[in-house]
Amino acid sequence: MSLNSRVIAALGAVVVVGAATVGTSVAIASDQTEHSSHRATLTVGNSSIAADPLCFNGGSAITEDLQQECQDKATQALKDGTLPTSDVVVSDRIGVGVTPNVGDTGWWAFTNGGASAGGQGGRYSLMNYAKGTTFSGSQSAGKALNGSGKTLVTVVEGDKNSDNPIAVWYFQLNTQDS
Repeated sequence: MSLNSRVIAALGAVVVVGAATVGTSVAIASDQTEHSSHRATLTVGNSSIAADPLCFNGGSAITEDLQQECQDKATQALKDGTLPTSDVVVSDRIGVGVTPNVGDTGWWAFTNGGASAGGQGGRYSLMNYAKGTTFSGSQSAGKALNGSGKTLVTVVEGDKNSDNPIAVWYFQLNTQDS
């Protein structure tokens, strides 16, 4: 009987410590992350990075003036190395995901390279315009990378019948030797 009491007491202590750990983890996580309704995620192999849009006009269409500012901002971020970045090898698989409300609006994703572009800075589609879908599917990185070793991934939220996007994300893929 006393052995059972000790086992029960020990299990109780483990449950109390475990519950405290889970509760603390949830509290810490809730302080460190903020929900964003406009996020895109780039998945490379078994890892992923999520980002808020580099260009966003509060959910309204980005005007032509703001689009130029966005391109300038992206160019500077690329030079400064401040874009969300992931290393990639040719044998990796890559994909892009968006939050459900971005999927509801409509979106597409592409790179500035790929085999069909001769690796010289063309455009390779990771996701043709889609509405209601939140993931591009996994594709061979080798098909999407450009020859420079640094491939830009662009994700755009918007209505296909409008010239003005609602949000734009940029990610950089750095090609590594296998």
